[in-house]
Amino acid sequence: MSDRDPVVVAARRTPIGTAGGALRDVTVDELAAPVLRALLTDVGHPADGSAAHVAGVPVSDVLLGNVFGPGGNPARVAALRAGLGDEVPGMTVDRQCASGLAAILAAATAIRAGNGEVYLAGGVESASTAPHRQWPDGTRYTRAPFAPAEIGDPDMGPAADVVAAKAGISRERQDAFAARSHARAVRAQDGGTFGAELVPVAGLIADQRPRSGFTPERLARFRPAFTADGTATAANSCGVNDGAAAVLVVSERVRRTLGVPGLSLTAAATRGCDPNLLGLGAVPAIEAVLQGAPDAVEFTEAFAGQALACLDAAGLDEHTASPNGGAIALGHPWGASGAVLVVRLFSHLVRARRGTTGLSALSSGGGLGVAARWEVVT
Repeated sequence: MSDRDPVVVAARRTPIGTAGGALRDVTVDELAAPVLRALLTDVGHPADGSAAHVAGVPVSDVLLGNVFGPGGNPARVAALRAGLGDEVPGMTVDRQCASGLAAILAAATAIRAGNGEVYLAGGVESASTAPHRQWPDGTRYTRAPFAPAEIGDPDMGPAADVVAAKAGISRERQDAFAARSHARAVRAQDGGTFGAELVPVAGLIADQRPRSGFTPERLARFRPAFTADGTATAANSCGVNDGAAAVLVVSERVRRTLGVPGLSLTAAATRGCDPNLLGLGAVPAIEAVLQGAPDAVEFTEAFAGQALACLDAAGLDEHTASPNGGAIALGHPWGASGAVLVVRLFSHLVRARRGTTGLSALSSGGGLGVAARWEVVT
C-alpha cells in the first residue's frame, strides 16, 4: 500500500430517529457534533477546543453531506460545536441521498492528492428541523429539480414503481425483502450489534424505526403509496428520518502510526443513468468497482423494488446484502445514509472481523449512483 492510500480507522453514527420523533428538536450541527467528537476519542485524541489532531497530524477538514438543511455550511458549524478548534474548516456536500458517501470519497481523494492526512467525513440530516421554503409567489417549495422537466423529473416514489415494474420485481418479493430487513435489524438491535457504533443523542440510544412482527403477510395488507397500481408501499419503503454518521479517514501512513486496523478504499465510482429511472443509478457505479463477490454488502434500501432491481442487475445476492437490516428498517436520513453504509461495513468487517472485503453503494436523485469497494488492513 502507498502512504497516501485512504483508510477509515473509526466509524460512528447516531441512532436514527423517526422524523418528528425523539430527535425532532435536534438541529443538524447538534446531531453531527457528538459523532465527530466520538471519532477522535476512539483513536485517543478527544476534541478539547484546541486544533484537533490524530497522531500529531492536524485534522485538515470536516466534510459532511446534507440535503434539506438550513444552509450556511452545517459542516463548519458542526466542527465548531464539536470543539475541533477554529483552525479546522468545514464543507457541506449535496449529492442528494449519496451525499454522505460522496463526502467520504471526497476526503479520500484529498488524501490521495496529498492535501492532508486526516479528515472527518460523513453526513447528517434533520428532516424534523429542516426549514420550510416557498417560491416568490408564496407557494410551497417541496423539492429541488433533479433534472430538466422536458427530460423527465419524476418523484422518487413513482419512479420506484416504474423501476420495479420494468425489472419484474413482484409485490410479494418486495414485501418479503422488507420483512427480512426489519427482522434482521430487530435481531441486531436486541443482540447489541449496533452498540459500538452508536453515539446517543438527546436521550435516544437505539434506532427508532425497526419493527418486530413485520411478516410478509402483514405487509401485504398495505396499499400502494405512490401510484394506483404500484407496488411500493409505506411498509416496503424507507421512512423519513433524522440522524448523523461519520468516519475518520486517514492516510495509510497515519494508520500505521496509530497501529489500528481499518478499511482501505480500493476503488470508487460515481455514475449517472436516465433520470426517469433514477433508482438504477447505483448499477453502473457498482459495475465499475466490483471485483468478485465481496464478503459484505451495504446497500441503501430506499424502496424494496428499487433495491432489488439494482442488486439483481449488479449480480449481488439480495439475501446477503445489509445483513443487519437496511434503510427500510433502520431509516433513511438522506444526507447521512451513504455514510451509514460505511459505518455498518466498518462494524461488520473491522469490529466483528467477519470478512475482509466490502461494498457500499446507493442511488440518488437525478439518476446518480455512488459505489465504493473496501478492504480490511491491519
